[in-house]
Amino acid sequence: MPLDAFARFPLLFGPSPIHPLERLSRHLGGARIWAKREDCNSGLAFGGNKTRKLEYLLPDALAQGADTLVSIGGVQSNHTRQVAAVAARAGLKAVLVQESWVDWPDPVNDRVGNILLSRIMGAEVRLVPAEFGIGFKESWRQALADVRAAGGVPYPIPAGASDHPLGGLGFAAWAHEVQQQERELGVFFDTIVVCSVTGSTQAGMIAGFAGQERPRRVLGIDASATIDQTRAQVEKIARNTAGLVDLGRELRDDEITVLPGWAGERYGIPVRSTLDAIRLAGSLEGMIVDPVYEGKSMAALIDLVRDGDIPRDSTVLYAHLGGQPALNAYSALFR
Repeated sequence: MPLDAFARFPLLFGPSPIHPLERLSRHLGGARIWAKREDCNSGLAFGGNKTRKLEYLLPDALAQGADTLVSIGGVQSNHTRQVAAVAARAGLKAVLVQESWVDWPDPVNDRVGNILLSRIMGAEVRLVPAEFGIGFKESWRQALADVRAAGGVPYPIPAGASDHPLGGLGFAAWAHEVQQQERELGVFFDTIVVCSVTGSTQAGMIAGFAGQERPRRVLGIDASATIDQTRAQVEKIARNTAGLVDLGRELRDDEITVLPGWAGERYGIPVRSTLDAIRLAGSLEGMIVDPVYEGKSMAALIDLVRDGDIPRDSTVLYAHLGGQPALNAYSALFR
């Protein structure tokens, strides 16, 4: 059915802002670069891309009579912090499974940043030793069972709000929002650069842009270090979302692009290009990006523009998905 027929619980200020990165564009000497700021999209605990997705999951939870949102992520998960905020906004409880996805030795890793904010917002936080993985985890299933055993009604939200029937709708709507902002700004973004891990952010974009007349590239930048899993997840969610919003055709393989090369060897561990990108974006634009997601997609953007893989005559939209609270857990890198 049409996108506007799906129930939506408003959580955002409105359209997230778009602005040019003029100094970065001049520094790289290639394409003109703009940013769309999901880190500024909401008043809920610093917002972020998952808040946009949760606008479509929350009505489903309420319709099912849920009283507890149950989700999962790493210790410094941006997603679980946003689930905690949305639960608080809706008057629900939240149970958050925080697995040790990142082998990061900072002694305050589980006490600062995103997980600190989740605790402040009243969520029940469960620390679980387990390796990174975007599939359905036993620790999450156990949390759901525990809520039921205590007489509650849980609503399951997978990692990143991604592998969920409605997970791609938020960023399908984002694609329509971009089109409207282009009309207002008098620009056309022929290339979108976005970080991909659990997949539904890029997948929703692909499905949303596929219904528009002017073609554009949506370049997903893998930050999972498990590129095959990420690409398969993006493809699955994009095709599901295209069907949900009545695209009317099958997505082509060339519309689904996830690029390796900037993730490093393990999820959540910044590499030299990540740190260089964080410092460059900060020093040229006063724009803060994080070491897990945006630092890696920014590193890719820098290289793709500098090396000409994104042509000089392109107009690029960098999707800033948020995540800055996690910087607190990586403070030793910036002494």
